[in-house]
Amino acid sequence: MPLILGIDPGSRTTGYGLVEVKGNKFRFVDCGCIKTGDGALPQRLKKILSGLHAVIEQHRPDEVAIEEVFMGRNAASALKLGQARGAAMSACLAFDLPVDEYSARQVKQAVVGAGAAQKNQVQHMVKALLTISGNIEEDAADALAIAICHANTQSSLIRMAGAKAFSRKRLR
Repeated sequence: MPLILGIDPGSRTTGYGLVEVKGNKFRFVDCGCIKTGDGALPQRLKKILSGLHAVIEQHRPDEVAIEEVFMGRNAASALKLGQARGAAMSACLAFDLPVDEYSARQVKQAVVGAGAAQKNQVQHMVKALLTISGNIEEDAADALAIAICHANTQSSLIRMAGAKAFSRKRLR
């Protein structure tokens, strides 16, 4: 049963979510947000790094999935997001965890079934898939969605590899 840490990086708020996977079933473990405040960027990056270190030390995930940088209209914002991703990835790599990256579109497609889904749709589906009854913060829900996307992607790759192995055996 792999434990997957999903990370939704942000320079002000970084969401994290942990999901345990058994077959095609998901079990919610934990989620939350690392809020960095309004300080200087290097101090905010340090909070992301230390916050994720604490999460990793507490839960000991097996794998990590993180959202890719979305390039919008503001290049400065994209650069800060990239630095937040770097801090998050550094925290994971310090524990030798494998890190996979997914675009926002891939995450929405995997969780909602539509790559152009709205944030509230993602949040609703995450709560339904993980049977969470209470409210969860938007960034934490996004992080859980990233973990679910990773689990679905890995499961699909394993099935495809099995199908190729099976078809090769039949050809011999």
